[in-house]
Amino acid sequence: MDSLKDPANDRQVKTLKPPPHRPLSKNLMFPDKLKNKPDWKLLKDHLQREGRVAKEELFKLVADCNKLLKNEGNVLYLQDPLTVVGDIHGQYYDLLKLLEPKVGGNPETTKYLFLGDFVDRGSYSIEVVILLYAIKINYPNTVYFLRGNHECRQLTAFFNFKDECLYKYDQETYDMLMDSFDLFPLACIINSKFIAIHGGISPDLKSIEDVKKLDRYHEPPRSGLFCDLLWSDPVDHDQGNLDGQWKSNEVRGCSWFFGIDASMKFLQRNSLISIIRAHEAQLDGYKMHRWNGGQDFPVVITIFSAPNYCDVYNNRGAVIKFENNTLNIQQFQYTPHPYLLPNFMDIFTWSIPFVAEKITEMLYNLIQAGDQGDDDDDVNQEDIEQFKQMTNQNKQFNKQQSGGSTGKSTEKLKNKLKFVATMMKLQKTLREESESVMKLKGACPDKRLPKGILSAGKTAISDALADFNVARNADIVNEKMPTQAQVPQQSIAIKKPSNNTQQTKKK
Repeated sequence: MDSLKDPANDRQVKTLKPPPHRPLSKNLMFPDKLKNKPDWKLLKDHLQREGRVAKEELFKLVADCNKLLKNEGNVLYLQDPLTVVGDIHGQYYDLLKLLEPKVGGNPETTKYLFLGDFVDRGSYSIEVVILLYAIKINYPNTVYFLRGNHECRQLTAFFNFKDECLYKYDQETYDMLMDSFDLFPLACIINSKFIAIHGGISPDLKSIEDVKKLDRYHEPPRSGLFCDLLWSDPVDHDQGNLDGQWKSNEVRGCSWFFGIDASMKFLQRNSLISIIRAHEAQLDGYKMHRWNGGQDFPVVITIFSAPNYCDVYNNRGAVIKFENNTLNIQQFQYTPHPYLLPNFMDIFTWSIPFVAEKITEMLYNLIQAGDQGDDDDDVNQEDIEQFKQMTNQNKQFNKQQSGGSTGKSTEKLKNKLKFVATMMKLQKTLREESESVMKLKGACPDKRLPKGILSAGKTAISDALADFNVARNADIVNEKMPTQAQVPQQSIAIKKPSNNTQQTKKK
């Protein structure tokens, strides 16, 4: 597709190619030579340049993929060679890196299993879904999806995928994609030895047959086996110990923590050796839960494929590569992406802190003016002395009438000055550190910074962005399942307008 023109020749960054000026046409997206299948390579490059796909073509793409998803069971059975991918979370440009031959492998020659959480948090979830659906249609027997906890209406309304759909398309598109996510399978058995799921196991999961019996074609419930497959977590303990086999998962606000006892009991009952799951950000992109001793195979393996999660975690991404019954971890670094304001904010909304700072300065100067001397030469000195005498008389009269209310008025004025001065400091921090503030807010769907961060100034903001554990702790509140009251009930009206180092570790 042709790029946007620059007739005035005033494009500031001329080395960066402008985006395509029109959506990809139907004859290019579905060429005759591919027998009505999407040209995923052309689509990949088009979306990488920030191109768009017309609504009609998007609906056809999803409808074609839905036909394949409907025919797949709740439980998939796959053999290696296979690449297993964790959370992607709308990070399209990192997905492109993941699909390279030296990382996950070329989709033309590589079998893929994606463990869910394709959307939310990142700003390119639509692009992720479009590309993966196009690849799935081209290679239906080698590309497979499982459902994550974010592939549901409740979380996508609470986070930013619904906003993204409304910004780039409309409510009908969002509803159509939600219906498509209802078709995703829930689990996969790999090499008859591993179970792959998004979240974890459940007290209601006795055998694989329990998963097969589930009705998956609807919104996930807030409890039960369906919920636990998407939401449960392994306990964060070196030995996997729990008081009992299960513990209520207060971090998620639903489901359970499971430890070594529950895991071993399930694995032994079903003749499996390990649980492979996603669902949790990891500093290295993966975690081996070696609860049964350092020499034995890990009971649980967590894989996370969204490097520098939310642009603040500074973590690596990773995938699992199975080949000849050997498991390898392939790590990769994040890829820079085009900058977007958080939550698809427009420039006018973004500029409010700058305007507010100037208004605050004006207010501060107006309030402070009464305490400052006047150097105006036009004022007669005799008038000044007379004004002071009248003022003193007035103060004495007011004191007699009000019993000391003048002191209270002075105190109120001082408090106002203190308040406005504090506001000026906050506004100055917002202006000078706007980039860092936006990054920190981007990790929080409720658009709130950690308490006291602005008052603490530049150093506190930098510290909050510098460390993976700090970022994760600040973001932990967003790991909970939102309550019904937290989920927007109506659509939000939105105006439409590398350092790639890999490491391989064998386990």
